Amino acid sequence: MRLLVTGGAGFIGSEFVRMTLREHPDDTVVVLDKLTYAGNPRNLDPVRGDARFRFVHGDIADAEIVEELALEVDAIVNFAAESHVDRSLESPGQFIQTDVYGTFVLMEAARAAGHERFLQVSTDEVYGSVHEGRSLESDALRPRSPYSASKAGGEMLVWSYRASYSFPAIITRGSNTYGQYQYPEKIIPLFVTNALDDRPLPIYGDGQAVRDYLHVEDHCTGIDTALRRGAVGEDYNVGYGGEGVTGIEVADTILAALGKPGSLKQFVQDRPGHDRRYALDTARLRALGWAPRVDFDEGMRRTAQWYLDNQDWWRPLKSGEFWEFYKRNYKPLHGAAAG
Repeated sequence: MRLLVTGGAGFIGSEFVRMTLREHPDDTVVVLDKLTYAGNPRNLDPVRGDARFRFVHGDIADAEIVEELALEVDAIVNFAAESHVDRSLESPGQFIQTDVYGTFVLMEAARAAGHERFLQVSTDEVYGSVHEGRSLESDALRPRSPYSASKAGGEMLVWSYRASYSFPAIITRGSNTYGQYQYPEKIIPLFVTNALDDRPLPIYGDGQAVRDYLHVEDHCTGIDTALRRGAVGEDYNVGYGGEGVTGIEVADTILAALGKPGSLKQFVQDRPGHDRRYALDTARLRALGWAPRVDFDEGMRRTAQWYLDNQDWWRPLKSGEFWEFYKRNYKPLHGAAAG
């Protein structure tokens, strides 16, 4: 396949690029990335010398660039997104621009180029908080943050193109993902890097919000399976499928892996509209032959070790604007014990 991977310098997108070039020797990959704060050219260093790879600096909302690149490829895999809930609460307009309008621009270019496959990477957060059971692909979308609403908006635009133009789109909805090369504002790399520096690990509210954590390698093999074996017009959940992990359990696992004390846990004011629980039913994707291979404990050990070994990658990222954002969003609860 000749792929255009948008957002390919980001956390999950760059893993997908590295995996694709490693596992599919006949494929070529063009990456289009705007290089926002979370897009890092260094994430693509392992494939820089590969003749099958090319990087283009640009915005998916720029129709001229997108239309030109779409003519060079067979399919688009859209990872490009503004993706942090806390940032969406501060600047929702940026999320609408990228996650909805940018998706529109990509689909228009794919239609004009005659592509036979388009994959929209979405999130389990579009389902909203799931108090019991597991979300099925047929469940209603009930987003509760500007981020999840923008991703749901992008999905609904994809649905409309399927119905109106027989557009050959597939949607994947991934659960909370972690692993190497993740920008340190997200919970797991934030906790790991803070713990390495003996800084507090900020846990929202009572720390009982549950997430279905999926290692980035498993997420990318799931997307690859949907792209190559999935049915056009279908949606696929991509999650680990376990019982889920609380924020406190994430902190405890990281502290244990790094040999750090529980006193580093710090409870902070809860996020507005914080979803209590996510859980996915992944039977549809598993029927295509996919299954996650990295369990949470192994994945956490590997992730903690990667950040320990790659401090030259993340330390420059935790400066300036990062700490301003951190101070705005992590305010200790008065009288809360550190754990």
